[in-house]
Amino acid sequence: MIRTCLVLLLGLAMPTNALALSGQVRVVDGDGLVSAGERIRLHGIDAPELRQRCDPSGRNWKCGAWAAEMLAKIIAKGELSCEAVDHDRYGRTVARCSVSGRDVGAQLVRAGAAMAYRRYSSDYIALEDQARAQGRGLWSGEVTAPAEYRKTAKRVASAAPSGCKIKGNISAKGTRIYHVPGQRHYLDTRISPNKGEAYFCTETEARAAGFRRSKR
Repeated sequence: MIRTCLVLLLGLAMPTNALALSGQVRVVDGDGLVSAGERIRLHGIDAPELRQRCDPSGRNWKCGAWAAEMLAKIIAKGELSCEAVDHDRYGRTVARCSVSGRDVGAQLVRAGAAMAYRRYSSDYIALEDQARAQGRGLWSGEVTAPAEYRKTAKRVASAAPSGCKIKGNISAKGTRIYHVPGQRHYLDTRISPNKGEAYFCTETEARAAGFRRSKR
């Protein structure tokens, strides 16, 4: 995980949908942040998943990690403020964020580090078109849309490998925990390989990969 120590300062006359967050801001991926336990998903953009790679026929570079680094650099430039727009199905706050008055989503799309999430917003379509035309960032080669990448990863994760039923899960805070059949949260745990989660055949394998056993 990429971390940056910033304080989110909000004025006394903040709007009702401003996020009252303070303390350390942690970059989760190219469009996600965590601060004071609040998970934030940037509105209107879709960045590559953290483990996603781009241009498989060429450089095969770690575009997901690069997008997260770009977000970290942007929020390190000044004061971060966010305005809540909605909540998604994962319980995250969807928000428009800015650093010293400059729209974070716009900066990412302009640099080619994220795409306009056209399913939910038209705010950044023009910026994406410009970045694509100029071959910036993700548009320098072949790239799979993050939404399509997630669908593929979900299909792959829908069934455990034969005999390998231990689930290695990574929480929003980055904690790596594995669940074995019969434990309380086993059936509710979903595995997403694009997040670094995995199935294991033995507990020894899970521990070797840096996961600890769930306490219940």
